[in-house]
Amino acid sequence: MSLEGWTVFALFWVVFVTTPGPNAVNCITNGMTLGFRRSLWGVAAILTQAALFLTLSAAGVTALIAASPEAFQVAKFIGAGFLIYLGIRGWIMARRQMVVAEPDGRSIYWRAFAIATINPKSVAGYLAAFSQFVQPDVPIWSQMWVIFPTALSLTALSYIGYTALGAGLGRAALGAVFNVWLRRGLAACFVIYGVLLGAASTPGRA
Repeated sequence: MSLEGWTVFALFWVVFVTTPGPNAVNCITNGMTLGFRRSLWGVAAILTQAALFLTLSAAGVTALIAASPEAFQVAKFIGAGFLIYLGIRGWIMARRQMVVAEPDGRSIYWRAFAIATINPKSVAGYLAAFSQFVQPDVPIWSQMWVIFPTALSLTALSYIGYTALGAGLGRAALGAVFNVWLRRGLAACFVIYGVLLGAASTPGRA
C-alpha cells in the first residue's frame, strides 16, 4: 500500500470508528457505570471483533455474507432484537442506584463483543475498506501488515476515548437527576439503533 493510499485509508478509518454508534454508546455506558479501568474489557472486545472482521474481510467472508440476503436478514433481526432489549433494560435500570461491585470481566467482554459483531456498520465498513483501499495487484496478506496495525490502533484510541468520556460523565453526574436522564438517553439510543437496523434494507432486495 502506497503512502497516499495509507493516508486515505487512515482518514476513512478515523471517520469509521469515531462516528457514534452502538459501540460508542456501550463504551460510554460502561465508563459511567463501571469506571474507566473495568470498562477496558469492552474495548478489548471491540478490538477482538475488529481483528476478526479484518481477517474475514481479507478472506472474502464478509463479502459472502453481505451477498446472501437471507443470511443477512436473519442476522439483522437478531441484532435488532438484541439492541432493543439492551435499550429497554437500560431504561428500566436507569432509576436504580448504581452499585459498584467487583467487575466480571467476561460478561463485560462478551456483551461488548456481541454488540460490536451485530452492528451492521461493521460489515459495511469492512467491505468498504477492502473494496476501496486494498490494491488488487498486491498480495492481500502483505497489505494486512499495514492495514491491521493502522485499523486496530485507531479503533483502540477511539473507543478508549469514548470510555474515558463515559467515566468522566459518571463522576460528574453520579447520583444526580441528570444521571438518570443521561442513562435513559443512552438506553434510547440502543432502541433507536435496533429499530433502524430492523428497518434497514437488505442487500440484494428492493
